[in-house]
Amino acid sequence: MLVLAGTIGAGKTSLTQMLSKHLETPAYYESVDNNKILPLFYENPKKYAFLLQIDFLNRRMDDIKRAWKDGQSVMDRSIFEDSLLFHLNADLGRSTDTEVQIYDSLLQNMMQEMPSNEHSKNPDLLIHINISFDTMLERIKKRGRPYEQIDADPSLYEYYRDLNHRYEKWYQNYDKSPKIQINGDKYDFVENEADRKTVISMIDQKISDLAI
Repeated sequence: MLVLAGTIGAGKTSLTQMLSKHLETPAYYESVDNNKILPLFYENPKKYAFLLQIDFLNRRMDDIKRAWKDGQSVMDRSIFEDSLLFHLNADLGRSTDTEVQIYDSLLQNMMQEMPSNEHSKNPDLLIHINISFDTMLERIKKRGRPYEQIDADPSLYEYYRDLNHRYEKWYQNYDKSPKIQINGDKYDFVENEADRKTVISMIDQKISDLAI
C-alpha cells in the first residue's frame, strides 16, 4: 500500500494516477468534487469542521479496507493528514476541545491493529510531495475550485500558509511507516516528462530498497 501525502495542490492525485498505471495497481482517490460537506465547510468552517473531518475519516477507512483486499494499491491521501487538518481547524477556533478529543480517540481506535489482521492499516510507504507556499497558491488558483479561492475569501491566505508550514513539521515527525519526500517545486512531474520519469524512478528505487 503506497500512500501519497501533501498540501492542497501538491499533485497527489496526478502522481497517484501515474503510479497506478506504472505499477499496474488499483488507485484510490479522495472524493472532493462530489463531497457535499466541503463547500459548506468553506462557507461556515466553525459549523462544519468536525462533520467534515468525521466524513473524511470514514471515507478513508473504507478505502483502506478495500485496499487490503487488492493486496497492492496507491492512495492519494493519508488518513493521518486528516488529523493534521482537523487540529489546524481546532487551533483556529473552528472546533471544540471535546470534538478534538472525540476525533483523536476515534482515529486511534480505527487504526489500532488487531492480532488476526494479515495486513497493517498503516501504509508500506508514504510518499510526501513537498511544495512551497507560492507554488501551493499557484496550483489552487489554476485548478479553480470556487470555494478554495483567496479572492472570494481573503482569510484563506493565512489558513493556507499555516497549513503549508504544518505539513513540513508533520512529515518530519511522521513515523508510521517508511517514507520518501519528493520536491514538487524542483520536479514538475505533471507537465514535464523528464521530471515524471525521475520521480517514478526515485519511488521505484525506494520500493526496491524496502523490498515491498
